[in-house]
Amino acid sequence: MREDFLLLNPGPVPLSDDVRAAMSDPMVSHRSSEFEAVYERAQDGLDYVFERSTLDEAETSAGGTSLVLNGTATMGMEAAVANLADEDDEVVAIVNGKFGRRFARIADRHADVTRVEFDWGSPVDVDAVADAVSDDTAVVTMVHNETSTGLLNPVEAVGELAAEHDARYVVDGVTSIGGDEFRMDDWYVDIAITDGQKALAGPPGVSALYVSKRAESHLAGEDAPFYEDLDWHLRKADSHQTPFTSAVPLFRGLAVAVEEIRHEGMGERIARHRRQSAAFRSAFEAMGLDLFPDLNEHSTYSNTLTAVSLPDEVYGSPEGFMNEIGERGVSISGGQAHLGGQIFRVSNMGNLTSEHVLRGIRTIGESFDAVGVDVDTTAALDAARDHLRQ
Repeated sequence: MREDFLLLNPGPVPLSDDVRAAMSDPMVSHRSSEFEAVYERAQDGLDYVFERSTLDEAETSAGGTSLVLNGTATMGMEAAVANLADEDDEVVAIVNGKFGRRFARIADRHADVTRVEFDWGSPVDVDAVADAVSDDTAVVTMVHNETSTGLLNPVEAVGELAAEHDARYVVDGVTSIGGDEFRMDDWYVDIAITDGQKALAGPPGVSALYVSKRAESHLAGEDAPFYEDLDWHLRKADSHQTPFTSAVPLFRGLAVAVEEIRHEGMGERIARHRRQSAAFRSAFEAMGLDLFPDLNEHSTYSNTLTAVSLPDEVYGSPEGFMNEIGERGVSISGGQAHLGGQIFRVSNMGNLTSEHVLRGIRTIGESFDAVGVDVDTTAALDAARDHLRQ
């Protein structure tokens, strides 16, 4: 693989030299003081990200605990649901894309699930959610940034409904936390989930939860899955440990990644992601392409991923277009499940520079030209630069 290969797919994202170097340090015991120092650094950085993901870095949580899990965010999603609901409880799962569907499928294994479903790429109708959530609802699950469609869902509006009915609220912030605004208490979030390999710009294989003080009294304890017993994880976290063997190199990489976020500052990081996503959107529209998701008054475009409908010339068979992108040393993603062949998706999660964004736009424009799709790459680059200069 060429050294300047550019990952613009929605995870794993590019890693900094310092993150990669940290993972190469000599091995230590996961029960050593050296490892405990690593976990403490990771926790401190995650606390900052979970609690201060606003433009002014104001604190958004009255108290909670960051946990690092030995697994990707799907493990975190299951841990949250399985610790808050049992087979007799109702979970209301909001589905308007692949990862909302994943949340519902996870909940199916642990509880009685009521799905509130919308077409993939369609915005959430908050009134339909209100009709589904009741005083009998134990847990509400929602994806903040639906990566399969490029849509930012109304977490706050749904959180108000969950709070009104005293239901626990679990939010997948996997591709928003670390790259966009996220407000724990203002949005009534009880457990938030994110992943190392997304906007945190850490390695794949580790994820993180933020468990609010409100959620702790509702955890299942010994009725929880053995490996995902969050009460156990919380007790061990008091001494900067995990219940079981930790993936030491991955924890090291994550610790450095969240320290880099703190160095940049969440306010600037959020603003940068918003500039870059606006640059991608304006560039693709200047090419004459259509953004994929629909919006309503409660939903907006993602600030960490842009989903675009493929033009007629390659719709249904984009292999040549995708091959041209790969040959130019860039990786983007196509559509998932039934959206395969219908859309492409470009990520700006992590530590991308303006030059990376412009290279991605240029590569996509050149690749369309190579397969016979007439796009205006010069206009696209000019439109992107207008946003990146802001």
